[in-house]
Amino acid sequence: MSFDLKLSVQQESQNLSPQQKKLNLLIEQIEQQKIQLVAWQKAQAEIQQQAGKTLVPIYTELHDILFQQLEQLWNSVQRYEFSKADIAQLDDKIQNLAGILKSSQMLSEQQKLKVVQIDQFYQQYTEHHQAKKNKKKPTIKSHDQTETSDQNSSHEQVEIDLDGYEYDEQQHELEREQHKLNRQKQKREQAQKMAEQSLKTVYLKIASIIHPDREQDEQIKVEKTEMLQQVNQAYEQQDLFYLLKLQIQIEQNRGVAQKSLSNEQVKFYKLALDAQKQQLDAQIDDIIESLNWTKQANSKAQNSSNPIQIADLYKNLEADCAELKQQVKWEKERLKYLGKLKGLEILLGNGVL
Repeated sequence: MSFDLKLSVQQESQNLSPQQKKLNLLIEQIEQQKIQLVAWQKAQAEIQQQAGKTLVPIYTELHDILFQQLEQLWNSVQRYEFSKADIAQLDDKIQNLAGILKSSQMLSEQQKLKVVQIDQFYQQYTEHHQAKKNKKKPTIKSHDQTETSDQNSSHEQVEIDLDGYEYDEQQHELEREQHKLNRQKQKREQAQKMAEQSLKTVYLKIASIIHPDREQDEQIKVEKTEMLQQVNQAYEQQDLFYLLKLQIQIEQNRGVAQKSLSNEQVKFYKLALDAQKQQLDAQIDDIIESLNWTKQANSKAQNSSNPIQIADLYKNLEADCAELKQQVKWEKERLKYLGKLKGLEILLGNGVL
């Protein structure tokens, strides 16, 4: 079955309203989006397959090296004596490695168990240390001592406030980002709700018109049965765009539709199609997000004036492979130093642990 949801050329010659022209434009955009979605779905499968052949082996090698580093450092902390400053560096590095590796899918079960044990040790240590700090009673000062202390530490207070300002700045940025994500989620939920309502409305209207049980002519009854099967399939797939096209075609065939759509019809179709467009946008965005491994790619994807293209993701994949290979090379070199106490001391002394 072939039909066009857009208003015909003859109707356009009869001075379409601005709303109807916007509807035609929206329909064209959705048609392009559906083509883009198919292209992105195909690209997603191909890129994931290519990533499995290129990125996954490199990640596996990298995580194995990082695990060896974790073991070396853990054993060194148990075996050798270090200064308090060096111990702090070692603890931070071990915790960082354990945090990276505990969610890794590249390690063996035995390796995962070791990572979890080390991670749990540091979590318990942090909780114990925090509990000891909380148990300390605050020192009570006399009124005179408090005044003197306040006067002498005014400059220190300024520095503390400045540090606090930097923290608040970061917190504010995080809150802004979270607010943005919440708005996007709310917008998607509203679009989903609107699409579901429109989908059901259009489906019920079509089903009531073409239901084969109401048809006396056997040939037409067979045609309507086939059409109803298509309608049911479109409803199950939540293809609102197809159902809207079908509804207009049915109304035109029945002579119900006038030479141009009424304002009420145009308004309903535009609202429904807006919801469909947002759903398609969300589907494409989800695919892009699933294929982005770099911050640069994510940043570009969020820039609506310069949206990311399929070719960009292939380039990102190649760039990520090259970057990971370089990281593997450096981590192997670092592992050589960690294998000996003298090499570990060199790394600690230069702050490049």
